[in-house]
Amino acid sequence: MTLIRTEISDKIAHVTLSRPDKMNAISLEMIDDIIAAAHALRGAEINCVLLSGEGRAFCAGIDLMAMSGLVGQDIDELIVKRTHGDANRFQEFSLAWRALEVPVIAALHGVCFGAGMQLALGADIRIAAPDTKLSVMEMKWGLVPDMGGMVLLPDLVRSDVLRRIIYTAEVLEAPDAMNAGLITEMADDPMVRAQELAKTIAEQSPSAMRAAKRLIATAETAERAEVLMAEAKEQAALIGKPDQMAAIARGMAKK
Repeated sequence: MTLIRTEISDKIAHVTLSRPDKMNAISLEMIDDIIAAAHALRGAEINCVLLSGEGRAFCAGIDLMAMSGLVGQDIDELIVKRTHGDANRFQEFSLAWRALEVPVIAALHGVCFGAGMQLALGADIRIAAPDTKLSVMEMKWGLVPDMGGMVLLPDLVRSDVLRRIIYTAEVLEAPDAMNAGLITEMADDPMVRAQELAKTIAEQSPSAMRAAKRLIATAETAERAEVLMAEAKEQAALIGKPDQMAAIARGMAKK
């Protein structure tokens, strides 16, 4: 059974969680499939990725039956050991999407819980239907966010709000999640809006878009001098090159 589908058209990679009978709950097999799907897009001739879930929900979180498969295993070997650079397999599940060189948009509907929430956090932009329910749910099961969430959440959510949603495992309605910073915007049909946004992104200069994603990542973590130098170097590498000249030509044609 194919649990993850990837289809590429018009420079947009459409990646779909395809376990609708389980509301796309994440099994151990799906973790590896999702990582593989992200890695397969490295260096691909695409300008944007659209991540979504088939059926009634984006993702209901981890499949509890999958957790039973961890019983008896060496937890240090499974979790503490680094398998993907500075991350483990479970962390790469979400961080692989943030590491892609092109923007990633997640279209959310139904529920987005636990592992699904952390997967969505790996996207650059999250668009949710107004009735979507979201939760950082690990505390409900006596756990902490451990799938890259603690790298991604502090960049989005104010510290006291972050503490509240982790400590309580509360379920947030989309408007509250947007106020908290977990989602970017709401749309009655998040897939339609995500496709519109992906099309706009895909039409931009591919080299400038990749440079912008690198530059944003640097700006979020580096000191002032490093950011300023990165800004200058990225710009110098773009000016006068074919992608930039094509962007100028498109802009002049529209005028």
